[in-house]
Amino acid sequence: MADLDTPAKTHGVGVFLELRKRLQSGLLIIGKDVAGNPIDVFVTGGDSSLHLRTPTAEVTFILPPGVSYVDESCILTPGGESCDRERHFRLRISVSHNKTEESSDILRTLRAQETYSFYCQSCTTRLLEDRLFKRVLPLPNGNWNAIVDDWCCHPDPFANKKMLPGAEDCFLGDTFFLLTRDGSCEQTLLQEVSPADSQDSQDPKKNCRRLTLVSCVSCSAVLGEAPTPETLRLYITQVMVESNVGDRKPESSFSRSCFLERTVAARLAELSNSMSSFHFSVQTQSGKTFLLLWLLNSDSIIASVPEWSACTHTHHSPSLRAARVLKVLYIACSHMGVQQQDVATSWEVNATGHSVVLPLKVCEELLQVFEDSNATLPASMRHMRAYKVAYLQL
Repeated sequence: MADLDTPAKTHGVGVFLELRKRLQSGLLIIGKDVAGNPIDVFVTGGDSSLHLRTPTAEVTFILPPGVSYVDESCILTPGGESCDRERHFRLRISVSHNKTEESSDILRTLRAQETYSFYCQSCTTRLLEDRLFKRVLPLPNGNWNAIVDDWCCHPDPFANKKMLPGAEDCFLGDTFFLLTRDGSCEQTLLQEVSPADSQDSQDPKKNCRRLTLVSCVSCSAVLGEAPTPETLRLYITQVMVESNVGDRKPESSFSRSCFLERTVAARLAELSNSMSSFHFSVQTQSGKTFLLLWLLNSDSIIASVPEWSACTHTHHSPSLRAARVLKVLYIACSHMGVQQQDVATSWEVNATGHSVVLPLKVCEELLQVFEDSNATLPASMRHMRAYKVAYLQL
């Protein structure tokens, strides 16, 4: 993974397309070297496709089913401060509401009375085999115990008590599965106590918190924690879950970054829909805030061509498939300037942002995914006030 202390290397964008399904509109950005004179840019539509032709490039974008370009709707618009490097066009699209797109959120797909196997995402080793859950239940939101006093007229009956699953239970948190250990765990999982956080150990006001980490025997990847000797908390970013129906095997075609991107995107979209929340605070297991996320919209469709590709493949560029994405604004708490610090302080004071807990290494990987996405965007789209912009593919 690239060094997180150095900014991601950016490069020129030849063609960038963003469509908004709800607004039935789109933004087309073309690099000046690709577009040349705006009057030489021709955009036409087909059956779920958009075709772009300039003097130096020709490319076809394959759009999702039911989405089509409205002919002769592409209009040149001001490019602001980037007008010397980019040409901006607005266009309209037509969207037919045929069917609801399937969710890839694994926490929504688990069902009671079905048998599942859990695999390590890093090496696809089978960790837990043939687990039949009689109950699959969602846990309350992470801050549920903070508002118990507002709802109860008697002392908190849950004080100092943990919600732990039974032998045939699977509890679902915002980012993890909570289930019991069985005999197969001895052969596939390792447990070790994490070192104390150096900053917390120097602060007498903070308890020195140590976690019992759970890792894969085969590749040593950290999978989660053991809240008690009989319980496992496995994070959705670290494991793959497959139903035993049909003898399915885990999908291994995705790279680590792609798996992480799609898993987190699906989870953020589901949390936003279920709680009507658009602000998320990504925290480590020790409770430290690592990222501030603002889910701007979930109906975007994007596709892009790098500048070098657009300029060197005249009339021979292959068709590119546009992807459904989440548009996210983010602030990395380790790289905050004055503006970012003001935003972070405001979030903390106003208790803004639903907490999303992930292991520290996963938080670092997720930040790298954001930085890589940001680096591929046109210069005019990489920042929005104090935030940086990224797209997560669903």
